[in-house]
Amino acid sequence: MDVLHRFLGFYEWTLTFADPRVAKWPLIENPLPTIAIVLLYLAFVLYIGPRFMRKRAPVDFGLFLPGYNFALVALNYYILQEVVTGSYGAGYDLVCTPLRSDSYDPNEMKVANAVWWYYVSKIIELFDTVLFTLRKRDRQVTFLHVYHHSTMPLLWWIGAKWVPGGQSFVGIILNSSVHVIMYTYYGLSALGPHMQKFLWWKKYITMLQLVQFVLAIYHTARSLYVKCPSPVWMHWALILYAFSFILLFSNFYMHAYIKKSRKGKENGSRGKGGVSNGKEKLHANGKTD
Repeated sequence: MDVLHRFLGFYEWTLTFADPRVAKWPLIENPLPTIAIVLLYLAFVLYIGPRFMRKRAPVDFGLFLPGYNFALVALNYYILQEVVTGSYGAGYDLVCTPLRSDSYDPNEMKVANAVWWYYVSKIIELFDTVLFTLRKRDRQVTFLHVYHHSTMPLLWWIGAKWVPGGQSFVGIILNSSVHVIMYTYYGLSALGPHMQKFLWWKKYITMLQLVQFVLAIYHTARSLYVKCPSPVWMHWALILYAFSFILLFSNFYMHAYIKKSRKGKENGSRGKGGVSNGKEKLHANGKTD
């Protein structure tokens, strides 16, 4: 009880420097709705969903699937243009822009609005995993996927409540740009097998994700170096978080593309007529994927 009392006291203290401009915005006033959403997500993905689908056929969502993905393309594009035009109009600097929590300038509020929508988009994106589960795409529900989706709403609730502007704008520009491309790929892929010949660029999305994490670390480290007046603990938390993604995405890239490519070449070179057999195997796998 003493520990709980201290934690509540610490939380009340942090509220004294939360951004007053967004204090009453939906889902921002209290962390409990966001925590409840994430816990419900984990319960469904790790237990309820797999048990529910165990003896059922995969759900065919039809045109809903491309519609869902293209809606996320539109949302991420909206977030991107809001934060770019708002930060440019407010005179943001790429190296250091302190949070202006007392400014209700229209451009500053555009950035705050973009941060809030970015946080909301991370809640909406939880449906990615729900759809995978209902379609019985269990191999896509990896540790990387669940770790990423379950932590982003919590972290960006913090971002929206305390830093809806300032240094947070760079990370949102990077991630929203990647997500416009990524959900475009998913949307096209969901249109059917006839689109596969146009989707050769999948691995480059992973490369872009790795580049964004490196750039985010560089930007945050640069901010620490110049002693930008922004919460230092948030800087270090972001660096550690981005570094964890570099490790996980690098591991994914290694297994999904490099090792798979080597294995395909080895299969294609075995025995008489091995090249033909290898081509058939790769083609079949590609169609399955």
